[in-house]
This record gives sequence, C-alpha cells and structure tokens, in this order.
Amino acid sequence: MAPAEPARAPVSRTGWHINVWLFLATVASAFVTQLNLEPSAVHAAQYTAALMAILLAHEFGHFIAARLHRVDASLPYFIPLPFVSLFGTMGAVIRMRSVIPTRRALLDIGASGPLAGMALAIPLYAWGVAHSQVVPVEADGVQLGSSLLSRLLEIGFGPPVPNGYYINLSPVAFAGWVGMFVTMVNLLPLSQLDGGHVAYALFGPRHNAIAQWVHRSMLAFFFVSLGGFTARDLRAGVGPWHFGYHVNNSLIWLVLFEGLAILGTFSAPGAAATDRLGVRTRAFAVLGLALLAFAFRDRPSGVLWGAWFVGLGVLMAMEIGWGALRSTSALVDHPATGPAPLRPGRAAVAVVTLVLFALLFMPTPIML
Repeated sequence: MAPAEPARAPVSRTGWHINVWLFLATVASAFVTQLNLEPSAVHAAQYTAALMAILLAHEFGHFIAARLHRVDASLPYFIPLPFVSLFGTMGAVIRMRSVIPTRRALLDIGASGPLAGMALAIPLYAWGVAHSQVVPVEADGVQLGSSLLSRLLEIGFGPPVPNGYYINLSPVAFAGWVGMFVTMVNLLPLSQLDGGHVAYALFGPRHNAIAQWVHRSMLAFFFVSLGGFTARDLRAGVGPWHFGYHVNNSLIWLVLFEGLAILGTFSAPGAAATDRLGVRTRAFAVLGLALLAFAFRDRPSGVLWGAWFVGLGVLMAMEIGWGALRSTSALVDHPATGPAPLRPGRAAVAVVTLVLFALLFMPTPIML
C-alpha cells in the first residue's frame, strides 16, 4: 500500500537500516505467532518464508515501478504485530515522497504490487492446498473465509472434501491465504489503497464519486452480513444465542470503514481540515466497540448488545454530522494526477486488476 504523495522532489537516497530491522522484526513476529498457533518450528518456518516472499514481491513491485517512473519512493517499511494479529504482521507500506505525475505511472505503481504478490500467492496456495489435510469441522474452531479464486484453486488442486469436513490449510497454504486476503483489502477501489490508485488511473476524477459509494457500502455490508447470519439462525430455530459471534464475524467491515476514514485524515490533508471527528475519536470508538464485541461474544444479553448498538449509533451520528458520511466529505478521494487518459493496453491492465479484486473478495474473511 502506498500512502499519499506530497510535492514532487528528486529521487533521494536515504538510510535503509530501519527498513532492514523492521523486516527482521516482522520475520520474527510471523514465526513466533505461527509457532504459538501450532508448536512446530518447521511449519512456522514454512509459513514465514512463504508469507514474507509474498509481501516482498508485493512491496518491491511498487518500489521498482516507482523508480522506473522516477517517483521518489522509500524502501518498504514492514509492520510486525506478534500475537495481536493472527498473521504476525500488518503487512508493509512504502512512502511516496514525490507526486505521481501521470495516470499511466499511477496505474503501474498501484497495480504492480498486487500483481507481483499474487504471482507468488496463487501458486503457493495451490501447492499448499494440495499438501493440506481434510479434517472434521469443529464447532468452536476458527474458520477462514473463501473467495471465488480460493475455491477454484481448492477444486483444482485440493483433496475431495466430504460433507462435515473442511480443508485444514497447511502452513504454506495459510500464507497464500493471508497474501490473498491482504491483496483483497489493498485492492479496495478508494483512497490511497492500491485499488484506489488503479481505479483513479482508469476513471480519473470521476472515481471520487465511486469511492464514496464503495466506502459507504462497507458500512452497509456490516449490517447486511449481520442480518444474514441472524436470519439464518432464526430460520433454523437457533434463536439469538450466537448473535455475539455474528457481530464479531461481520465487524471487519465496520473496522475497515473507520480505518479508511482515519487513513484519509493522513493522506488527504485538505479533506482532513474539514473533518471534525478526527483520528482519536474514531480510533477510540472503533477500538472500544471491537473490544466490547469480542468480550460480549458469548453473552446473548439484550441489554449488553442494546448498549453496544447505542454506542454504534452515536458513532454513526457523528459521522453523518461531522465526518465521513457527510455529503461533502472527501476523506476517501484520491489526489489529482495528470489528466491524460490511459491507452487501451494500460486500461486493460487496470480492468484485469479490478477484476482480481472481485475474484479475491471474501464476504466473511474469518469466522469465530
């Protein structure tokens, strides 16, 4: 993911030591996190090697494309996150220190990372699935979501799966799944995400109106997902006993909605100046709601969940009045770049990249 670009400057040469240390820390973080999930040093090493290869390909895809277009870009800053994250990392970012001058350069820089990362993630997932085991479904286990692409790879390379069983992903397959999930998030077509770069390169300023709808659709998807899970339980006669788990399973869309609004306050200074809600309020509110949802997941109490939704309602009211849900909000807009449209070949690359997002889309990435 490549954040906002300030004023154009000549390509600079800066120290790389912090990048190396963060990379090594992320390797260690991914290894110990996987080792904590499965006490096998060999499996932890397989997962770490596969995941870091995918992330390196993704970030250096951006870096090389930026250098080819004479855009000043930093080396990738990897983000270790042991134990808190199921993956041991939050990925990496590259800082763009100069303006991306043309829509062609914007496309090349935005699309190169996801395409390079997926060039490794797809074969690694296929190989990993072929070396995975089929096990009975666990009533209280964590289940990973599926996309159209992952399902096709499982059908083509995985073992047959009887009813009541699922594929327990090998460490390499899990790394491939993480790579596909991270790419899906990065390809959301808005703001300074890779998908935002690609979509703006394809559509130009018209994309900003699309980005507003994409951003708000995440909030809608939270409620649709929660409603779908709840309706399924009611039809099955289960009642509200799993309501807390359904909130947690749908919560990623609320977190992404608020997280991208926070990203906008950093990457769109002009929009941030008119946003009265601010980073601290959003971060405190969404973190508090997420922690309370996790704490309440086993408690189907109408009072507790009623209070939780009152808190959510207050946050949404603030977004409507002061923040991302205002009609004039520009938090997920993309900075302007050169007006020249893409040529047909480059436009085809943009379309393919956005289709890749559709193939990677997971309605429920992780189910508790």
